[in-house]
Amino acid sequence: MELLEIFGYISALIIGISLGLIGGGGSILAVPVLAYLFMVNEKVATAYSLFIVGFSALIGGVKQHFKGYVDWRTAVVFGLPAIVGVTLVRHYLVPALPDVLFEVNDFEFTRRMAMFGLFALLMFPAAFSMLKKREDKVVDKAVKYNYPLILLEGLIVGAITGLIGAGGGFLIIPALVILANVKMKVAVGTSLIIIAFKSLLGFFLGDAMTMEIDWTFLMTFTGISLIGIFIGSYLGNFIDGNKLKKGFGYFIFVMAIFIFYMEFFVK
Repeated sequence: MELLEIFGYISALIIGISLGLIGGGGSILAVPVLAYLFMVNEKVATAYSLFIVGFSALIGGVKQHFKGYVDWRTAVVFGLPAIVGVTLVRHYLVPALPDVLFEVNDFEFTRRMAMFGLFALLMFPAAFSMLKKREDKVVDKAVKYNYPLILLEGLIVGAITGLIGAGGGFLIIPALVILANVKMKVAVGTSLIIIAFKSLLGFFLGDAMTMEIDWTFLMTFTGISLIGIFIGSYLGNFIDGNKLKKGFGYFIFVMAIFIFYMEFFVK
């Protein structure tokens, strides 16, 4: 086993520990770990990330369900169009994208640049969402659904998830609070269920049907991450996850800049 692969599996454990400690954010590191430590291409990295993100979110979502923080009706209303969006993108759009999207003089704008560039761009609001303190405001009104906007938002978030291989919780949570009028804690728990189902179904209905999957590697990576989640959950009894979340947010900022540098400035 090469040194980079060893670091890669250690990173898988760290991803899980961060998820267990702070309840989110760690899975956004799956794509850069897969791309730069295991040297897989953009299609494979984003596909495998969907699987890893989906299983991680499923564990978190089940835990939130037992705490009473999942609104299943909202999850279905928002989740169905999101599943459609991610499945269409992974099954039809990503396989159809050419290696080089366009050329300007000697500069080639590749599919990899587009997918990883968008991923890095969206890491900034993801990092900001970790730095921002969440407030659970008291909601007196009954839950009301703005169905047209929820359907549109779900479809867009699903499509973005399909392109970048990340869950998009930083997009889903504000949408649930604003469009469905649910409390913040419920929005967080519900978003995990939405992320789990759209990511896993997008992977199985899209990538698993259009590319060859290295199941041994994928299950090993995911298994190590899941072990990390349980370690992180245990450490959470002794460590304040909210304090770590701020530092992790800054780390995601640094990773976003690193991805831009690697994709657009390093030949």
